[in-house]
Amino acid sequence: QVRLAESGGDSVQAGGSLKLACATSGPFYSSACIAWFRQAPGKAREGVATVYFAVDHTYYADSVKGRFTISRDRATNTVYLQMDNLKPEDTGMYYCAAIPVGSYGYICLSESALDQGGYNHWGQGTQVTVSS
Repeated sequence: QVRLAESGGDSVQAGGSLKLACATSGPFYSSACIAWFRQAPGKAREGVATVYFAVDHTYYADSVKGRFTISRDRATNTVYLQMDNLKPEDTGMYYCAAIPVGSYGYICLSESALDQGGYNHWGQGTQVTVSS
């Protein structure tokens, strides 16, 4: 059973930065698609970034492109989300999620990868609050 644990959430001013971490434990699928999602109060959960763990290829939602960077550390099986130039609309609970995709990494690198319905492992979330 794969387990995911997010950390790094905090309260910051607009324009600030945060780095979230998603630590994995248990059997880990080196060819997994790992994604970061967020959910603001009263809104649907939305995908913001994905990484195909095997080769570190990434995909971003338009709303965060150029401001967020997803990366992975193969030594520790940890996925990070560096968030720069934060805006109040980035406020929400941030979750990491995973699904094994084997050699079909292209699945992880398209708009469909930002759909939460495809993921079968989820963390508990970490809160990010950006004030203006």
